[in-house]
Amino acid sequence: MDPLYDALPPDDAEQVQRFSRLMYESREHRRTVLEAFGASSPEALLARIEAAEVAEHPAYEHYLAARILGDTHEIARSEVARILQEVNAR
Repeated sequence: MDPLYDALPPDDAEQVQRFSRLMYESREHRRTVLEAFGASSPEALLARIEAAEVAEHPAYEHYLAARILGDTHEIARSEVARILQEVNAR
């Protein structure tokens, strides 16, 4: 395990490490999905779809995937923050 987690109790360190990995993977996959359509954000992709700059399908499915990946990233980030707050309160 990365030395970054040495200050945490083992169970908490394992959870933080898993959520950190999920944060990284969801962020990178979101970026890949958006780059496929030349968009920097889900909103930019949706605007390109609405302007008929890209075909609605599969672009809309990619838009939804980017939104889900963004939500997943935020949830994982919130969980890491919650775990660290709990550890610091002990």
